[in-house]
Amino acid sequence: MMRRLSLALSLALSPVFVAPALAEMPEGISHFTLPNGLETVVIEDHRAPVVVQMVWYKIGSADEVPGKTGLAHYLEHLMFKGTDTMEPGELSKTVTRNGGMDNAFTSYDYTAYFQRIASDRLPLIMEMEADRMANLQIGEDDWQAERQVVLEERAQRTDSDPRALFAEEASAVQYYNHPYGRPVIGWRSEMMGLTREDAVKWYEDYYSPDRAILILAGDVTPERARELAEQYYGPIPAHGDIAPRVRPQEPDQRSPRRMQMSDPRVAQPVMMRTILAPERNPGDQKKAAALTVLAELLGGDSQTSVLGRQLAQTGKALWVGARYDGLSVDPTTFTLSLVPPPGRNIEEAEAEFDAVLADFVETGPNAEDLDRIKTQISAAQIYARDSAHGRAYDYGQGLATGLTIEDVNDWPDILRDVTAEEVTEAARDVLSSRATVTGWLLPEDQAGPDTASAPALPDVEVAPLPAAADAPAEPAAENPAMTETQ
Repeated sequence: MMRRLSLALSLALSPVFVAPALAEMPEGISHFTLPNGLETVVIEDHRAPVVVQMVWYKIGSADEVPGKTGLAHYLEHLMFKGTDTMEPGELSKTVTRNGGMDNAFTSYDYTAYFQRIASDRLPLIMEMEADRMANLQIGEDDWQAERQVVLEERAQRTDSDPRALFAEEASAVQYYNHPYGRPVIGWRSEMMGLTREDAVKWYEDYYSPDRAILILAGDVTPERARELAEQYYGPIPAHGDIAPRVRPQEPDQRSPRRMQMSDPRVAQPVMMRTILAPERNPGDQKKAAALTVLAELLGGDSQTSVLGRQLAQTGKALWVGARYDGLSVDPTTFTLSLVPPPGRNIEEAEAEFDAVLADFVETGPNAEDLDRIKTQISAAQIYARDSAHGRAYDYGQGLATGLTIEDVNDWPDILRDVTAEEVTEAARDVLSSRATVTGWLLPEDQAGPDTASAPALPDVEVAPLPAAADAPAEPAAENPAMTETQ
């Protein structure tokens, strides 16, 4: 048995005071913290007698020590084993028997567990989730069998998929020093060495209410949520004295890098370029907002985006894309993608791609395009309110990566207020960066660009500037190395 031995941590019942936010607490959202440090968000939605419970732990694969990659995801699997009062697999079987569903996922910065079930069963799932927060048992047979499960998962999801292998290697090239360069699922050689003792230590060190966030979304009132949270999670003692999340950081990257990978399973060449970019930070989300808008302008839609109109719609590319997600603890990446048409010289295709980007940096966003993108983003935010699960995910991911609830609330307004000048500045910063990796994933019989003579990234002179439907049960990621699900 692995009961907590640490003393409880006394915290105020009311939320910690913060500076005034741009937006008031949205209707139906409430927020409190239990004395043991469990931060709780309640999202009322009484349209259906259904509730979602999510527990997010502020610990992920980027917090692993060197040589133990995959440990966070491994423990996520073992959390479905038994406790003092639950048999292995009983939690999931009970949820299914009551008409619900459950799962879990691990990313670089967090590990999360969730259930969706009829609201009158909320006490049942809260009791079970609290039980495994405090009383997980990992048997001698369980840890070896589950280690084999995660090894097979890696074989299916990564080793058998050239796109996943390519993304994994690109991440390793992008980050010199930061653990974001390691795959969430882990390197196979290190996964094979994970032990029961590794898992037990990870659980005992990091699974506690003062490292967790509870999200309750759906047919529940704040009063009932607090009552149940105090009943089931309240008695679990906090660890206390939690050290800040300090990780190795990236040095200055001065040299753009290129890579290529060939595989017989690849039918069409694909280019992916990643660029180091700032993350969303508490009280400072404007740069991230500008990058979010920039990604939508450049490649958010294959028909209406800048790259889409100039390349995909003219037959110079089969597909183009741009992606940015600033919800991370440390600097993240801005990603650009290109699939040239069959028979197209890939060096020429990349040069045309770069020319479009350079032109955008020079001219900035079209006013109509900017207004359209901001309208689409605002509409998506409104539609997202129809999904209790999606809203729970937004608050959980935001709080788990260090944002405050006010930051999450303010985000739609910050996106709406992004200016053309801010987008242009973001484009100049990210597209002139030397902290880039440009990679080509190629069919086995196709040669890639000669790295000695390949076209350079656009050399942009930086001039001074004036001062979604119900969210998926498992989060999708463009880079398969970023998130691993149960």
